[in-house]
Amino acid sequence: MLKVKQEFEIQTNMNCAVFTAIVYRTQVVAGTMFFIKVQVSNGEYVHLKVFQSLPHENQGPSLVSFQTGKTRDDPLTYF
Repeated sequence: MLKVKQEFEIQTNMNCAVFTAIVYRTQVVAGTMFFIKVQVSNGEYVHLKVFQSLPHENQGPSLVSFQTGKTRDDPLTYF
């Protein structure tokens, strides 16, 4: 998750002291797509879309897209 955190911080120009996954969903594609609700500060949450390729490809997870301005109660949906 450290690589994904670094990608998120670079793309948003944020420095997240907190980066805690709260809940996630998966979608199987040619690998696995993870949709993850992450707490990035005391009351701020983001939704991340992270792709994990198949094991034989030897690649780590990568951040595909994200949604900011979320709350703890916002439903985590595919996007």
